[in-house]
Amino acid sequence: MLRQRWLGLITAGGLLLLILMIPTLIVVPFTGSNEVNQATETQAVEKKAELPSKISPFSVKVLRSKTNKVEEVPLETYVARVVASEMPVNFELEALKAQALAARTYITRDMIEGKPVSNHADVTDTTGDQVYKNDQELRSQWKDAYAANMAKINKAVHETSGEIITYDGQPIYSAFFSTSNGYTENSEDYWSDDIPYLKSVASPWDLESPKFKDQKIITTDALDEALGVAPTATIQGAKITKTAGKRVDHVTIGGKSFSGREIRETFNLRSSDFTLQQKGNHIIFTTKGYGHGVGMSQYGANGMAKAGKDYKEIIHHYYQETKISPLSKQTALADRK
Repeated sequence: MLRQRWLGLITAGGLLLLILMIPTLIVVPFTGSNEVNQATETQAVEKKAELPSKISPFSVKVLRSKTNKVEEVPLETYVARVVASEMPVNFELEALKAQALAARTYITRDMIEGKPVSNHADVTDTTGDQVYKNDQELRSQWKDAYAANMAKINKAVHETSGEIITYDGQPIYSAFFSTSNGYTENSEDYWSDDIPYLKSVASPWDLESPKFKDQKIITTDALDEALGVAPTATIQGAKITKTAGKRVDHVTIGGKSFSGREIRETFNLRSSDFTLQQKGNHIIFTTKGYGHGVGMSQYGANGMAKAGKDYKEIIHHYYQETKISPLSKQTALADRK
């Protein structure tokens, strides 16, 4: 009888233990399965994001500014990473395609002209050339969104692979910047060179850019010291002339004349389209746009894409009278040497 009771207790205990274990037995396999599925899906997206190596006719040697080391990557991989570094990934696909063309044209022109930044590198990774982040840096920046983001960018790169922007049969200087003031700038009004395809055009889409307007406040003493004008000089009566792109051409303060670019660079303003207002012993700069204003406006390109324009229409709008041409492997490599 006692033995039967013990057997009953053991059986009941076993049932209880089994009941407690059932949820675990059910959850564990499914949890593992979900993790495997998620990993598989991520790998599939990343695989899709990869660019075929055969579409790159040559490689690019990039001097990394932080490490002073050179990374060598296939052309189209370089282009994709520049697009990822230079333009917001949430922009329209056609805008990303236009950026891909600008990036590919820029590096192709650089390499054809044969002006390496050192004996071991073709280009830097800074705004002096084009901003470039490698795979590890982009993964760190985007984290879980890396695969989807890179797939989108590589789609833009792949669908324009082998295409560059030309003028008179040569790759152009494909200047670009963030946000216009509503117009782009003639190249000769910001730089010294008169480049026929870099002319002022309307860019009304930029008004929607979060970077369209900005203010910076400095003291009158800081203004006087930086510009070397008399302490009694004020901006009252300052004379301003404008460029075709409606930016400041020259401004006269305290009897001295300065270019809009000089003022922008001296006070680290977002744009050379600025107004000045004096309040007490402070000067308020109000700027419109972000960047030098020459070439393609990135926010303008995105606005055009949202309005239904494709990347070719974007390119032809910002780079006047240019053509979209195939990149010749033989020419690029021969002229590079």
